[in-house]
Amino acid sequence: MKNVLGTRHGLRTNRSLTIIAQDPSFQIDNKILRATIEVPAEELSPGPSGYRVSVIDYDATANVLYAPLELNSGLDENYPDPFADKSDQELLDNPGFHAQNAYAIVMRILARFELALGRRVAWGSSGHQLHVAPHAFAEPNAFYSREDRALFFGYFEGVLDGRKTSQTVFTSLAHDVVAHETTHALLDGLRQRYLEPSSPDQAAFHEGFADIAALLSVLSLDAIVRAVLDGKPDDRLIDARFLTPEALIDSSLMSLAKEMGQELSGIRGSALRQSLKLEPGHDYMNDEAFQEEHRRGEILVAAMLRSFLDIWVARLQRVGTISRGKKDRSLVVEEGAKAADHLLTMAIRAIDYCPPVDLTFSAYLSALLTVDREVVPDDRYGYREALLRNFASYGIAPSSSADVDGTWRRSDRDMVYSRTHFDSMLRDEEEMFRFVWENRRALELGEVGYIEVQSVRPSTRIAPDGFVLRETIAEYVQMLTLQAQELKDLGVDIPDGLDHWRNVTLFGGGTLVFDEYGQLKYQIANHLLNSEADIGRQSQRIAHLWESGFYADPAVAASRFAELHMARAMADRVSL
Repeated sequence: MKNVLGTRHGLRTNRSLTIIAQDPSFQIDNKILRATIEVPAEELSPGPSGYRVSVIDYDATANVLYAPLELNSGLDENYPDPFADKSDQELLDNPGFHAQNAYAIVMRILARFELALGRRVAWGSSGHQLHVAPHAFAEPNAFYSREDRALFFGYFEGVLDGRKTSQTVFTSLAHDVVAHETTHALLDGLRQRYLEPSSPDQAAFHEGFADIAALLSVLSLDAIVRAVLDGKPDDRLIDARFLTPEALIDSSLMSLAKEMGQELSGIRGSALRQSLKLEPGHDYMNDEAFQEEHRRGEILVAAMLRSFLDIWVARLQRVGTISRGKKDRSLVVEEGAKAADHLLTMAIRAIDYCPPVDLTFSAYLSALLTVDREVVPDDRYGYREALLRNFASYGIAPSSSADVDGTWRRSDRDMVYSRTHFDSMLRDEEEMFRFVWENRRALELGEVGYIEVQSVRPSTRIAPDGFVLRETIAEYVQMLTLQAQELKDLGVDIPDGLDHWRNVTLFGGGTLVFDEYGQLKYQIANHLLNSEADIGRQSQRIAHLWESGFYADPAVAASRFAELHMARAMADRVSL
């Protein structure tokens, strides 16, 4: 085993790197707010380039390849942070820092997903390494591309509020932008079919979930929470009047939204700003204005942010006052960051409890509730109560397939286990397919279509009390390809204008959750054609894909994120 030179100690597992806490416009006393974060230590090549992330700083607009940043080898004893003591201007002017900022945040989000899921998480693109381009092009855009195996971050000339002169704005220096795009790449690795805009909810989910992960990642930093609480980050105490959900929205989160929007209006700052404008108590899900995916994702973000605030305030009830209704600021900040971090963990873990195709916001809510019940059965911290209440206030109810408490129903069917090998089934796709095949009637898979087990993944979750929950998550997909004219024989509607000779693929599928003994706990599925509800879902899916241009131009899916983010940027710029 490789040890630190002259000792019997193993190599360190983490290294500290300086990043910009939010973006360069977020300042305290005219100084950019920074943070020092822990990322996994690894052997690095110039770039930096590691085993999961490779920074290649090529600017396609200027046709310039910037010199790669060299960080100390992961086999060294010490890992100095080259930008720990640099001035703000040095950080802004140095392309090497831009590379470090992007690399560190991508690695932090990757590590956060792996911690939440208890396993390694693959990118949605092929290969082991994701390429990151901190200065990809001169455009107000940033996006993930599965085909290019890359995250692209643009730059542009922008004007800060209250200033007359323009300056170059780098999207690679914005924490939430980098976290957002990284989340796209990771979610694509966990659920490949979620890129298809097969319904208003699924079309909006990738953006909404990426916004949630990015915002909770930012809010889990103590430096950010301290800075936005009441505008007095240096005071030791804070008045409890500022610590209600309404006050936190009016002061803290709106302040953060304004700061995030100064430089990056339309890139990402509006996600928080627009979601905070959505008042609870309205059925947004059936509102015609929120059927378009840009707006629909805001509903999911709003419900999660309101849940975060309720959870934060509930945690503060256990923090006593010191004098005349004031609380210790450090404890308030700590509880806020912990609430954001825990909700981020729940949001990530819930993906394992979602169906692999045709996701709805209702199914995601049931997944959130179930994953929390598995590790905290008694809801002692009130997280599930907060989620149910706040999602309902935006028109999102648990899945109709869920139990009375909104969580998924446990499987109670008699399954055949004797024809599969327990140990192999929990890690081998072929053995898992044997289990699925032997139990296709119990799993209600029907007799038509092609079945494919797409993944078998171990998962280890740790509860707040230290309880360890070990599970295996398997994902299977059912496919049936036929000509459009054959859809009517199955009762599926054919959209007007869709060529009858065109091949159309119907999808079904499910997620199987096994306990540590190999017994099936949950089947979370959207079946292929088992019921009238399934047939109706297939009709709606094909209609939505047709309206989205998915059948007319196969390239639409490949460039969807780039076009979606550019459209979002342009729309927000017009509205300012």
